[in-house]
Amino acid sequence: MKKTEQKYQTYVQILKEELIPAMGCTEPISLAYGASLARKVLNHLPTKIVVEASGSIIKNVKSVIVPHTHHLKGIKAAVCAGIIGGNADQYLEVLSQIDEKTKKEIDQYIEKVDFEEHFLESSKVFDYIITVWNKKEYVKVRISDSHMHVVCIEKNGKILQKEKSIIKKEKADRSLLDIKDIYDFITTVDLSDIQEILERQLDYNYAIACAGLNDNYGANIGKVLLKSFGNDVKNKAKAYAAAGSDARMNGCELPVVINSGSGNQGMTCSLPVIIYAQELKVSKEKMFRALALSNLVAIHEKSGIGTLSAYCGAVSAATGAGAGIAYLYDEDYQAIIHTIVNTLANVSGIVCDGAKASCAAKIASSIDAAILGYHMYKNGQEFKSGDGLVMEDVEATIQSVGRLGREGMKETNKEIIKMMIHES
Repeated sequence: MKKTEQKYQTYVQILKEELIPAMGCTEPISLAYGASLARKVLNHLPTKIVVEASGSIIKNVKSVIVPHTHHLKGIKAAVCAGIIGGNADQYLEVLSQIDEKTKKEIDQYIEKVDFEEHFLESSKVFDYIITVWNKKEYVKVRISDSHMHVVCIEKNGKILQKEKSIIKKEKADRSLLDIKDIYDFITTVDLSDIQEILERQLDYNYAIACAGLNDNYGANIGKVLLKSFGNDVKNKAKAYAAAGSDARMNGCELPVVINSGSGNQGMTCSLPVIIYAQELKVSKEKMFRALALSNLVAIHEKSGIGTLSAYCGAVSAATGAGAGIAYLYDEDYQAIIHTIVNTLANVSGIVCDGAKASCAAKIASSIDAAILGYHMYKNGQEFKSGDGLVMEDVEATIQSVGRLGREGMKETNKEIIKMMIHES
């Protein structure tokens, strides 16, 4: 297979692997998935549950509302919802089939179950173990590295050698991503290879953004933006993405299509592009190519940072959106790389202190920076090599930011986690 053909097929596969639906913030939903799987293997209702979770899991679950739980937050709510109402066969939509009767059963179960929660010392940022008991029988499920990657299922001392991960053993190689080849791909791709997944992203994410603007969720950042700053395309792009996060972080029961394992990132890299495409009245084909560009740029950046970090994922996702917006304006490769670099030079210091209502505001700030980054280029302005983390070219800059998020912010992440779980 020729190198270009190999990259083409890899990029298509990456989009298929990454752009999947999830209902609820993905870290608590992963816990619900693991808990549902544990109960399925135990084949009884657990009377005792012990959850051991890495710090980044604790951070990202602590403050976000779990769907279908009467607005409960945290690990216990996610796990109990998965045990009582979860369907592991639905993967990250594990809680999608819960009705009102089941919600009440979840409430009752939370009150009576013997539940323990512990910090898991682990070399992995994404790592947790759920152990469930019924009398003398137990099942232990461990999920590491990503949301559905089950690395071990143990029942009554026996390791069950059974593949339980939706993710293929050999994932498409993210190291083959680079901005030049991403640009070449989105300008030449046969849309029939990717349109279905992009249409689903458009439909799902636009629907939850509208829900966020129509109802009362969290701090209502989307509503505040529209009320305070008007309906121009720049503000509308920020407002719709923020409104999707308002809803998702605060219990909305609509699914979204995620990016890099995150619903917030999926909405951040898609909704601004959709709003600009509507405003500019571009063809559906052009919008889909812009969405493909935005998604792949976001995945490329996040691949270097890692699954969970103290680096806010809204920044990498908004950088992708900025690239997509530039493409909608018929800009060339140079405009896209300068938009990316200008954005990263601006807001790469935003920290992730877990999933919660303020994510919507961070999304709005990141999208604002991406739009500014594009307009800097249009006005002949740029951040240049040697300006802080800006390196000699776009790939080197992305690598420097990846190193910042992956290595440089490790201690920051630890301190955030200590403060969030009230340690000194």
